[in-house]
Amino acid sequence: MTVARTEDNPIRVGVLGARGRMGAEVCRAVEAAEDMEIVAMVDTGDWMFDLADAGAEVVVDFTHPDVVLDNIRFCVDHDIRCVVGTSGFDLAKLDTVRQWLEPKPELGVLVAPNFALGAVLAMRFAQMAARYYASAEIVELHHDRKADAPSGTATHTARLITAARAEAGVDPKPDATTSEVEGARGARLGDVRVHSVRLPGLVAHQEVLFGGDGETLSIRHDSFDRKGFMPGVLLGVRSILNRPGLVVGLESLLDV
Repeated sequence: MTVARTEDNPIRVGVLGARGRMGAEVCRAVEAAEDMEIVAMVDTGDWMFDLADAGAEVVVDFTHPDVVLDNIRFCVDHDIRCVVGTSGFDLAKLDTVRQWLEPKPELGVLVAPNFALGAVLAMRFAQMAARYYASAEIVELHHDRKADAPSGTATHTARLITAARAEAGVDPKPDATTSEVEGARGARLGDVRVHSVRLPGLVAHQEVLFGGDGETLSIRHDSFDRKGFMPGVLLGVRSILNRPGLVVGLESLLDV
């Protein structure tokens, strides 16, 4: 039975990466939520055990791809659920998290490539369209402080498109390029080309381009402010209390 959390019985939340741009926004969102309270804010150089000592039930991680697995391992070892927005997860890293969770079937970890509800819908729309188009490319654009390329959102979208095509028996159209400067055609993820742009002034943006005879289809999502990610983060915190195992993607928590 799921017990609703209230102001008198709030979800105890710890934030990793609390002094970063996303982490600071998460702290403000959690503080404003009536059914949550922040019990620990941890960043580089801080004591990780503050999370466990404070009795955190859920940790939200917006840190760096180089340390995120260590952070998840710490939380799992201390029976703390995780909501992870840090990028850089490939299939091998996801499998590693699954293995860590096997001895603790009551724990859950959510790894979401994107917490913006519009981005989740755009990925779902791209997955739906993939079965009808043999040609697709992704252009993702982010701020110049982003550590990884392609983005986690682009990587997840490419996986969804590739899997949808395989299920529908659609083979990608061959690339006719015979002469190119290295990287000009982007990186290949599955059977999709992905192009990464990094510029100051951007936040998080992605366009998925499908092409067919005589037509194109563009699916684009733009995040202009980090506040746009917060409804998804709070949904993740509330949901992971009752979702054991590894959950990949916010779409798993939405009726889409």
